[in-house]
Amino acid sequence: MRKLRLQSAAFQNAWVVDDLEAACNAWVKQLGVGPFFITDYAPGAFDSVTYLGAPSELAMRIGIAQAGPLQIELIQPITEQSAYRMSVPAGSGQGFHHIGIWTENFDQDLADLNGLGYETINAGRTRSTDFAYVDARPLLGCMLEIVTKTPLAERRFSEIATAAEDWQGDAPLRYA
Repeated sequence: MRKLRLQSAAFQNAWVVDDLEAACNAWVKQLGVGPFFITDYAPGAFDSVTYLGAPSELAMRIGIAQAGPLQIELIQPITEQSAYRMSVPAGSGQGFHHIGIWTENFDQDLADLNGLGYETINAGRTRSTDFAYVDARPLLGCMLEIVTKTPLAERRFSEIATAAEDWQGDAPLRYA
């Protein structure tokens, strides 16, 4: 049996939500996680996107915070055809969506995951990184996101983690 040897531990857990601000505020009030850094990704925000192998659009709103060593991402999809809505239907409230892992060899790791039978649902490129959502539900019960580890992505995520270290509850929602 073929095995994939991922070179990085998981760094992120993500949930799909119907109302981003309400979900972020619930995490802040009930779990003390924050602050959440909120970013809107309108159609056209990505350099390229595919859905099930065909060119597509991907639009969403995200809130990212740090909880100890784990990054928390809450995602409110805008685009209906996406990995998000494939596993968490609109109107269902919220649901766990993916585990995020770093990759230093995006193309090889994605090919290896596909070779194991895990289909790429969405893939895309931003100015700083490549990412793909792979349907690992048969193995993990959720999607798996692989993200190219780049200095720009690491720096942004480090800023978010640093903001959480001594956070006292001020400005729980921070907009980009």
